[in-house]
Amino acid sequence: MKKIILDVAVTLDGFIEGPNGEIDWCIMDDDMDFDGFIAGIDTIFYGRVSYDAWGNYQPDTNASATEQRLWQAVHSKKKVVFSSQDRQDGKATFIVADIANKVNEIKEQEGMDIWLYGGASLIKTFIQLKLVDTFRISVHPIALGSGKPLFENLKERIGLRLIGTNTFKSGVVQLIYEPERR
Repeated sequence: MKKIILDVAVTLDGFIEGPNGEIDWCIMDDDMDFDGFIAGIDTIFYGRVSYDAWGNYQPDTNASATEQRLWQAVHSKKKVVFSSQDRQDGKATFIVADIANKVNEIKEQEGMDIWLYGGASLIKTFIQLKLVDTFRISVHPIALGSGKPLFENLKERIGLRLIGTNTFKSGVVQLIYEPERR
């Protein structure tokens, strides 16, 4: 069965975005092997706002070959958008209701794992519905003081089991957890 992987950057003080939605603090080190992560997935889950911002993003023509290749790889994946707005889009499938059942149907399909891209409200929904199979949390060496927290308004504790760590030259530390299932 496919796994849903939340791969997310977070500040040392626990925010996934600044108070105005800024993510300019995110670091992409060449030793992070993001290409390897992308090669292991075949589907990306977006919230509508994140999809509208990044789902079809094209880098500038003067962007590096590495950035061009990264976005080409991202856009080669199947895109599923969770939204209250049902709309037609030839580049994505929109899901507007019955999230847990639809997600489980997708997980049972043949193929590779799924990247839960976000945004914040979609991540919160998936955490509350216990749909995240792996948490890949990359802690960046910055504190913002305010913003959108990764874990917000939890209805109950989430026990996590550490299954791996990676440290990168920039000081980013990646923590990889699986939820403890009861």
